[in-house]
Amino acid sequence: MAGSPSMDSSEPRQLFIAGRKSSLVRLTCAQGMRPALLEVLNTYVDSLADEPGTEMFIVHLDPDDENNIWLYETFLDDDASIAHRSTQGFAKMMNDMPALLDGPPAILRMEPLRMSVQESVLTEDWSL
Repeated sequence: MAGSPSMDSSEPRQLFIAGRKSSLVRLTCAQGMRPALLEVLNTYVDSLADEPGTEMFIVHLDPDDENNIWLYETFLDDDASIAHRSTQGFAKMMNDMPALLDGPPAILRMEPLRMSVQESVLTEDWSL
């Protein structure tokens, strides 16, 4: 049954997540600014406890272009997406980023429908 835990831990957890909002964001950093941009992003990620409606925020490195950093974010709903952009942590990130970027962010807004997650991802020790 969708949304319920699997009896077999080798089976992925299947969830319908309609109603949520997502974004895929491409940040292109200025030459040599990737470490500084990653520091800004990591500082922001450390503040996500202030955003309970931000359900997922993943920073990705582009394997083909070291100047691109990709962000994938999922929000509980429209209100959570708006709240995300209203926090002090977001304001600080947006203040610190422009000098590190080679152009404006590219943002693709999406409405996720279904997710499949391996049970091992949910039970893995993610401590840093």
